[in-house]
Amino acid sequence: MPGHTHFDESNEEYLEAIYRLDREGPGVSNSSIASELGVAPASVSGMLKKLAVDGYIEHQARGGAKLTEKGLQTAVRVVRRNRLAEVFLTEILGLPWDKVYEEACRLEHAISALVEERLVEVLGDPKFCPHGHPIPPADLSEPAYAGIPVAQLETGSTARLHSVTEQMTEMLRYLTEIGLARGTTLKIVEKAPLGGPITIEYDGRRQPISLELAKQLTAVDVDGPAATERRTA
Repeated sequence: MPGHTHFDESNEEYLEAIYRLDREGPGVSNSSIASELGVAPASVSGMLKKLAVDGYIEHQARGGAKLTEKGLQTAVRVVRRNRLAEVFLTEILGLPWDKVYEEACRLEHAISALVEERLVEVLGDPKFCPHGHPIPPADLSEPAYAGIPVAQLETGSTARLHSVTEQMTEMLRYLTEIGLARGTTLKIVEKAPLGGPITIEYDGRRQPISLELAKQLTAVDVDGPAATERRTA
């Protein structure tokens, strides 16, 4: 993009990370930002100071940062374009869901307002990315977060898989291998005690999954509304 510098992209990546960690992750702290971006904590401190001076964030008393209106506008634009790109890559180009995040990260900085508008039209104004994460509205309003962790479902309950909270390649590939995808209706057959595996039933098969994996998957009531609102601090 003409005039779009490496510094602009670095800004955007930090603001995107802050947005995601605040709404979908463990919360915003210097260490969580460093982990999210794969950088040294010292680099985070320096960048947050710069972003604060430039009016994108406000420093929190116990570390971390809060997006200002200016920062929120940038963060929403980047996250929105990233997730629209993911939908395009899966639905139009046919890429598997374990490959689209990194590709979308390359595209998000180059998508213009015109291309974003056209993506919305072509894709039918999607509300969620292929992994089930909400696509933030352009008006900066808060999106609805759907589902509860599969690990919290009661034995015997039936629900529809909605999202994978962590977009780890290995996890997505494993889910593909066992035939578990977004929209799959599953039933909780058994929950082993003491942190043992959870056995689920779907598509005529029974499959044990680890408790840790079950915590990373969210599901919505198969007989209820399409999205159950939730917020993660």
